[in-house]
Amino acid sequence: MKGDIAIRFARAEDAGLILALVRELARYERAPGAVVATEADLVRHGFGRERAFEALLASLDGEPVGFALFYPVFSTWLGRPGMFLEDLYVREVARRRGVGRALLARLAAIAVERGYGRLHFNVLTWNPAKGFYERLGMEPRAQWQGYGAGEQVLRHLAQEDRGQ
Repeated sequence: MKGDIAIRFARAEDAGLILALVRELARYERAPGAVVATEADLVRHGFGRERAFEALLASLDGEPVGFALFYPVFSTWLGRPGMFLEDLYVREVARRRGVGRALLARLAAIAVERGYGRLHFNVLTWNPAKGFYERLGMEPRAQWQGYGAGEQVLRHLAQEDRGQ
């Protein structure tokens, strides 16, 4: 039984719900202590003057069950923007009921509407959701490996900037 799925853009008053879902995602990804974000951080960066992200909330039969948090990126090769999906999470009770697919369909519609050329996201190597994404036609970026730097590395490297 699928149930009634509703997807909507998040509002500032949803920051607590988003944070709760982020924490659930962190537990699922085996990093329960890694979330240091606060509701105030989400409000400031997602709903303030300079928005760093947007979020969609999913409900099933009126109950909140998932979210997708995304932001624009730019492709120099395409010469136009794309979308980076930072997080997509569906609570266990709602998995295999069409919620994840509905979130991705809404993201695809937003990307098409805005003229975005690509959707990028990362998936942990052990995450069984990889099969879900592949069934939707999404492919791993086999020749690309994700890299990143945390705040400590950024501060260390920034010390080399002669502009300071």
